[in-house]
Amino acid sequence: VQLVESGGGLVQPGGSLRLSCVVSGSSGRLYPMAWYRQAPGNQREWVAGIGSGGTTNYADSVKGRFTISRDNAKNTVHLQMNSLKPEDTAVYYCKTNLGGIDYWGKGTLVTVSS
Repeated sequence: VQLVESGGGLVQPGGSLRLSCVVSGSSGRLYPMAWYRQAPGNQREWVAGIGSGGTTNYADSVKGRFTISRDNAKNTVHLQMNSLKPEDTAVYYCKTNLGGIDYWGKGTLVTVSS
């Protein structure tokens, strides 16, 4: 199973970015997906999750600003990030769990700065 993130970059405060994560090697199975982030000097933290049936959950720090969604036909999960703040600067990772095993992507860097 491989996960590949994309969509990171440099954005000004108040701006938006849309991250994508493509999953391959899962044989079409439905699975829960999540986004995490890790800022310099900090531990990795959970940002948002989406279940196999589409149920979503968010960390309080991003609730109302970020939206997680999935396209099962394309084995892709997205993270729409609006009203970005400098404290959202981090490497963003997607993760899934199949058969009790966690799989991670290599991450995509999001920098929020003027």
